[in-house]
Amino acid sequence: MSTVRQNKVARLLQKELSTIFQQNSTNWFPGTMVSVTVVRVSPDFSFAKVYLSVFGALDPVECIKSANAQSKLVRGALGNRIKNQLRITPEVAFYLDDSLDYAEALDEAMKDL
Repeated sequence: MSTVRQNKVARLLQKELSTIFQQNSTNWFPGTMVSVTVVRVSPDFSFAKVYLSVFGALDPVECIKSANAQSKLVRGALGNRIKNQLRITPEVAFYLDDSLDYAEALDEAMKDL
């Protein structure tokens, strides 16, 4: 169960990570749009699970692998952006957000009924 503070920190991280990906996506993921959909933060704010939605030329699994390979760089950029709001910059791990695929599969299943 998330606390109010966890939700506020998650929203802050989502906003800042979105900006970081927007600024660097042409170099990191050419021809692909990557958006941050959900951020979940641990109770001690030391770890954040970041769910990315990937559209475009690159394979989504490869994009997530690339994002995880650059997690130290992303964490450094994030630390520079949130240094006045948080004492600890959380470690980040990236995961593929497949909720759109799941919703599409449900729609297809509902059409058959």
